[in-house]
Amino acid sequence: MSFSSSRQLALVVAVAAAAATPMAASAQAAPKLNYSEAPSLAELVKAGKLPPVAKRLPEAPEVLKMDPKLGSFKVGNYGNGAGGPGMLRNALRGNGDYNAILRLVGNQGLVRWAPDFNSVAPNLAESYTVSPDGSEYTFKLRKGTKWSDGTPFTADDVMFNMNDLVLNKQFFTAVPSMFEIKGKGPEVTKVDDYTVKFKFAGPYISFPEQLSTPVAQHPTMWQKKYCGQFHAKYNPNINDLLAKEKAKDWPTLFRLKCGDIESSARWNNPERPTLDPWLIKEGYGGSATKVVLERNPYFWQVDAAGKQLPYIDRLQLQVISEPETIVLAIINGQIDFQLRHTASIQNRPVLAENQAKGKYKIFSSSNMNANAAGLWLNHSTKNAKLRALIRNHDFREALSVAMDRKEINDIVYLGQATPWQSGPLPQSKWYNEKLGKQYLNHDPKRANELLDKLGLTKRDAEGFRTYPDGGRVSIGAIAQIAQTTMVDTLDLVRKQWAKVGIELQIQTSERTLFYDRAAQNNYDISIDVFPGGLDATFNPRAFVAVHPQESRMSLEWTKYALSDGKQGEKPSPSMEKRLKLYEQWQTAKTAAEADSLFKQILQECADEFEIIGTVRPAGDTAIRSARLNNVYENMPSGWTYPTPGPSLLQQWFYSAK
Repeated sequence: MSFSSSRQLALVVAVAAAAATPMAASAQAAPKLNYSEAPSLAELVKAGKLPPVAKRLPEAPEVLKMDPKLGSFKVGNYGNGAGGPGMLRNALRGNGDYNAILRLVGNQGLVRWAPDFNSVAPNLAESYTVSPDGSEYTFKLRKGTKWSDGTPFTADDVMFNMNDLVLNKQFFTAVPSMFEIKGKGPEVTKVDDYTVKFKFAGPYISFPEQLSTPVAQHPTMWQKKYCGQFHAKYNPNINDLLAKEKAKDWPTLFRLKCGDIESSARWNNPERPTLDPWLIKEGYGGSATKVVLERNPYFWQVDAAGKQLPYIDRLQLQVISEPETIVLAIINGQIDFQLRHTASIQNRPVLAENQAKGKYKIFSSSNMNANAAGLWLNHSTKNAKLRALIRNHDFREALSVAMDRKEINDIVYLGQATPWQSGPLPQSKWYNEKLGKQYLNHDPKRANELLDKLGLTKRDAEGFRTYPDGGRVSIGAIAQIAQTTMVDTLDLVRKQWAKVGIELQIQTSERTLFYDRAAQNNYDISIDVFPGGLDATFNPRAFVAVHPQESRMSLEWTKYALSDGKQGEKPSPSMEKRLKLYEQWQTAKTAAEADSLFKQILQECADEFEIIGTVRPAGDTAIRSARLNNVYENMPSGWTYPTPGPSLLQQWFYSAK
């Protein structure tokens, strides 16, 4: 079996719903649509400092029309922000929270997620087509789209981003995995000024969904005109500039001035042109206490009435060190939207109690994880006698039915969670009932019967079961001490398992030691989330052993798979079957074939029942100003989305009262 290591490490592979069919824009401007703009921009046009709105928009700007099934969305108005004219207030945590800004402005890629996370929608590309074998993509850009400095966005920008940066080994020592197939990057060519073609070394039907994630915005990230001055190929005087800026080489200088996908520099240079709805005015650097972004006068979307978006003039992001202080700011009416850093269920009571005082409304965002505190049983534990038990289906079933998930939910999760195993959630296209719901009932009698059947009938003086040849059946679980809900969950499981004679010893540590213990195979159980509740194909590590740090049902199996059998331990027959299916899934030529293969993986995982869940997460706690409209309150909560960007903040607006 052969695997591409870099491809596996990324773990962001998904199946496009309509890989071999043209995807067109969700809506196009009607010929008679009259465009209008924010009052502040209209004043600049009147003063001759800005072209008329019709000349700033694409020839056919995208007209945003939200699906009525997602909520009651309507045409909005400009201004009226609680913190000032048209201002949305949010909080960042410290000076390393740069991805929170990306989440708010959205990743403006060639395509984007639909708000409900179930499909891909055209974005800066108004349409695209896919070759029959799924290896070649042709993107048609929106003609007339402009960067924030008024410069046209064309195929030349995409070519610069891909061929001069992404595929340039001076800039990226290895091709980013989301652009790699069979160890090779794509051949990217310009068809005309508004058409580009990506040709991969093999089928890549998940490419549109890859492009929808925040980490694959590269084709539309950097403007050639501005950022080209920091590239050795386009600046013959680059050495003079390097000396002036005291940068060691041009890639360092480039990232300093133009940023990268995940970097604070991306949000610290007001001069860098962008395609985002809002532009940096006060940057996120050094000891900044706030970050300010203002509307992009050249933003390329309009509403159904022809109003140029965004409605909100300005984002003000306060830099606050502690989550508790963010909660206090919300209660005091100083925040208009917050999800990041307030998501914990423990924040919900106090936030719910103070809604009137803070003039906000609380809502829940769907957490993407399948389980809030999953028990990763290590099928390769160094304890040989325990390993034999863990590999026995009856033992795993006994441990599961010995757990009282209602007690866990009531005490740790305030009754807001739901008993669950490791499967995708019911609203996911990958929902598998057995993988989510088997062995959830609290049944100590059944647990005792199964354990007795395994020959564990003898008990020691403290009531714990012993192996037939002597020695207590004791399981060690590692946990991160900072994850208090997981430690509390383990403590309840410890008491519940003790009632059927199984000892659980809890080993807490800080994050680094936690991962070191896992890497060294020094654990029987590791407690952590089970991913894949809403993004199963992006995070399959609980279903198939492909992640070298996170597939903790056996990192030894993962080593074996990724090294082509040169390291680690041969996986179980069930895992070998899933690994083969996963390899076939990655190279599937049609969406139907890929869907069938992934469903087989999930069913095999359900039948094997390797790991044990406690509860699926309660909704993440979020708040919005009581006057803020068009907020999609059912938005998924997670980085793959990334929350709240695809819910389209450019459509949010304030009512007068």
